[in-house]
Formats: sequence, structure tokens, C-alpha cells
Amino acid sequence: MITKIKKGHLITLSLIICQLSFSGVLTSCSDLMDTDSELKEYEEDNTLQQATDSVYSVMGIIHKMQVVADRTVLLGELRGDLTAVTTAATKDMKAVANFEVNTQNAYNRISDYYAIINNCNYFLAHINLNIVKNNRNVFEGEYAAVKAFRAWTYLQLAQIYGSVPLVTDPLLTEEAAQNALKQTPENITAICNYFISDLKPYVDVKLPNYQTMDTDDSRKFFIPVRVILGDLCLWAGRYNEAAQYYHDYLSLRTAPVRTGTASARWYDAATKEFRMLSYSLSYSSGSDECICFIPMEYQEFYGVRTELNDIFNSTILNMRYAKVEPSKRLRELSAASNYCVSYTKVDQSIDTIYAPKVNLDRSEYVGDLRLAANYHLTETSEPRFSRISSKFQSILKYSTLDDVVLYRTNMVYLRYAEALNRAGYPQSAFAVLKYGLYPDMVAQHVDSLERKAAGTLIDFDVDLFTVENTQGVHARGSGDAQCDTLYVLPQPATALGSRQDTIDYQVPLVEDMIINEMALEGAFEGNRYYDLMRVALRRGDNAYLADAVARRGGTLDAALQSKLMNRDNWYLPKP
Repeated sequence: MITKIKKGHLITLSLIICQLSFSGVLTSCSDLMDTDSELKEYEEDNTLQQATDSVYSVMGIIHKMQVVADRTVLLGELRGDLTAVTTAATKDMKAVANFEVNTQNAYNRISDYYAIINNCNYFLAHINLNIVKNNRNVFEGEYAAVKAFRAWTYLQLAQIYGSVPLVTDPLLTEEAAQNALKQTPENITAICNYFISDLKPYVDVKLPNYQTMDTDDSRKFFIPVRVILGDLCLWAGRYNEAAQYYHDYLSLRTAPVRTGTASARWYDAATKEFRMLSYSLSYSSGSDECICFIPMEYQEFYGVRTELNDIFNSTILNMRYAKVEPSKRLRELSAASNYCVSYTKVDQSIDTIYAPKVNLDRSEYVGDLRLAANYHLTETSEPRFSRISSKFQSILKYSTLDDVVLYRTNMVYLRYAEALNRAGYPQSAFAVLKYGLYPDMVAQHVDSLERKAAGTLIDFDVDLFTVENTQGVHARGSGDAQCDTLYVLPQPATALGSRQDTIDYQVPLVEDMIINEMALEGAFEGNRYYDLMRVALRRGDNAYLADAVARRGGTLDAALQSKLMNRDNWYLPKP
């Protein structure tokens, strides 16, 4: 049993020192088998036989993932439409935001991803799966966890570069690395299909539990296999499978994952006035909402610390000059929502009151309140020639950040909704937004034909999923969304020829609502650019991405729109 292990003491070990570079050169290939105990001269001498080998090896892989953690957020956010870089941003950040990245950009280091992959490949090739104790394979949990790490890393690569070589064997020599570089690159669909098959046998494998490391729950270091399978199927266009994987993860009886009822709210019930703001939203790695995260170090001495706090917030280190701020486009999306509350009148009927959109204390109070709950900008008094900014920006998602969150509950629910919708179940998908999926709601708001067709995809345990612990994701920022008569499932103006015609009409419109909800719920987290990309690829419509990104400043940037109409410009150049 391993308890209270310091992360920093574990990550000193890396299985593979060599770094694969797309410049055609294998850099730093000496000391291939160097561990923190002794130099291993031959590959066969460095097998993984002991529990301690397993722990140190897995943490070595996580150490490699720390290097790309901040980049995962920034590449997915700076290129989207929800953020804008400030004058304090670095040259490389501005280049990312402007789609002007070259091979020297600090955020364009493909070798860092292949370092993770090479470590994973080595682990998978050398872990001893023949060791059994109490009728259980001792290392099966680590094996599944590392396969999930590898699949996640390849999905990042495919999103960032478009197509990359698929390497699944450890590269231990320069010749092997050079041969890998000559492979025909695989696109995102091929990569997803490969790893779907690779991961399927491990959906029921229990992932490792190293108990407490510093103050972190080590169980959250690992990506649930069903969740990454859902993502892979979503990108591959295998929507029924994606919905099933997400559903089965969320509804697992032994560990159900419910939305909860946390929300940002403002309303004085006594006076029936909108004049207060309170919120119970939490985005940290220690919250119940967090599914998994990359554990970062508290001190640089032990490894890699995240810089996201200093990028998104005013801090002492950046002289209060935050480098990234909410875009006008995000403000517009937030303001376009309606906030409402319902209350019971004297005659016991339910009435709905909508919040005003003028004369508010803060502009962020207009519409959805998740932006207001997350973002604060205040003015301070500073001497005229002070080096410190007079503006103080705080973005809650990164204000106390020590780790980098990869998956949160409500974002998984939204991907589940996306998969349901594309699988042909728009009523169920919309219900995820407005009501939350639990048996009573399904019976009330999903018609019998869709319930029968969807089957197990929308089947939730009546005891585990109830109105007390489940809500529509839209309610997290827009009040009593279930009572909002303006927030409805799209319907054609006149009856269409068939039920399928109606579904075909609804699917793209519900998808737009889901993608907007992803923006409101997931802003600043690194998902937005890829969400736009996924829909644009699915629809074969480059303008879906180009128009949104080109309008992040509030007006259309024609030059940026024209650049992004060329799909080649969506991806970073390979170094």
C-alpha cells in the first residue's frame, strides 16, 4: 500500500530519455535506459516486475504529461473565440492566437508529445502481465491507465497537427526513430479508430489507486477508459458508441456521476428583485466536479509548475498584467442567454420572472451568470508611473490552480448530449441541457418513440438519478432553465413530411445549442477551438470555425476569416 507519497519524489524517473523530433533528428538519445537507481545497459534488463516499478514508471509518464499540460489549455483556448490575448501576452502566445505559429514557437513542440507516447509504448511492451495475485492481474490497472494516456496524447496530436505518424512500439534507437518519421501520417479518424479498438477490452478494468500524493487524490490522475473512448468515438463519427460509452461511465451503479445542482444564482425572493449574486461552482482538481487532472508540482525543484494562474490572472509575478482575457464574443454569447427564476404564486400556479438586461451593476450580469461568477475585473489606485497595473483581473477557474483539469462532469454531460443528438436523439440531447436526464424527466420530456429507439442510451437508475441531484447544464448559469419558455427544443414552422425529416431539421439546431452551452460552461478550459473544429469537420463547413473565431473581437475580422477558410491553417506546422 502506498500512502502520502510526494509527487515530486516520484517524477524524477522517466523511462525513455530520448525525444522524438520531426526535424528528422533523434535528439538526446544517450542514456536510453537511465533510471534514478542505476544505468541499465540492455533493454531486456529493464523489465517491470515489481509494484514499485509500476508506480514509478506510471508517475514518470505523468511527469512527461506535465510538460504539455498548460499547452493543452492554451492551444485549445487562444485559437478559439472565447478569449483574447492582451498586450502583456508573450510573442508566442500572440502568434498562436493569430494563427501565425512557426516551427520555433514555444507552443509548437511535437517532441514533447512523442516523449509521452514513447514512455507509454515502453511501459506497455515491458510490463509483466503474467503476475497474478488473488485471481487478479497485478498490473492490469496500470496497463489500462497507460493505454488511456497514450490514446489521449494521440488525440491531442491529431487535433493540433491534423495528421501524425502512429507509433505504437518503443523507439530505442536512432534508426527506429528515423523509420518512424518516414511513416505515412494518420488523420484523426484513423487514429481514433485505432485506439477505440485498442481500449475496448479495458472498459471494466479498475484503474490504479495510489491513495494520497501530497494533498491529491491519486485516483484522479487517471483518465477513465469509457470517457476517452467516448471522445474517440465522437471524433470518429461513431455517435451511438460515443453516447453509450459516456452514458455507461455516468450511470455506473457502483460510482454514478451526477450533475449535482451547483449553480450561479441571483435573486432576492423576498422582494422579487434581481440584486444579489451567489455561486457554488467549483473547478479545482479537488472538487467533486473534477473527473481527472494532470497533477502539477508546487515547487519547480520537483518538476513542472503550471503557469496558467499567472496567464489568466493578475498576480505579483506578472505585475497584475494578465495575458489572456474574455473576448467580446464570449460576452455576447453570455448576454444572449436569458436568466429566469420560477416561484409559486398564491393560487399555487408557477410563474416565471426574467432578469433585466439593462441598468445592472456589472455588464457580466446580463444573461448567463457563469461568466460573472468566474470573471472579475476591478480598478485599483496606483501611483501615476507605477509598474503595477491598475486593473486587477481574476478568473476563478485558475485563481487557486495547482493542477490542470482534463475532464469535468458537466463537460462530459455536454459531450454525451452531442453524441446523443448526432445519433438521432435530439429530444434526449436537449433534455441534458434544459432538465437533466433522470427517469421522471425522460418519461415526461422524451416521447415514446425516441425512448424506445434510444433504449439503454438514456436509461438511468431511478434511485440514483433524481431531481434532487440532477439538473440541466443550462441551469448552472441561467437560473430555473426548466421553466424558461424561451429556451425550447427547435421545431419546424410547419409539419414536415416524416418524423425523420423533423429529426434532421432539429439535429443541427440542437447541436448549435450544445456548442453554445459548451462555451458558457467550458470557457477558458482549452476545449473551445476543438469543439468548433469537430463540428466544422462533421458538417464539412469550414465557415463554422472560421466565422466564429473571426468574430471573437465583436466584429468580423475578414483577413482572419479568409485565412481559416483554408483548413491547412487550422493546424500547427510540424517542426
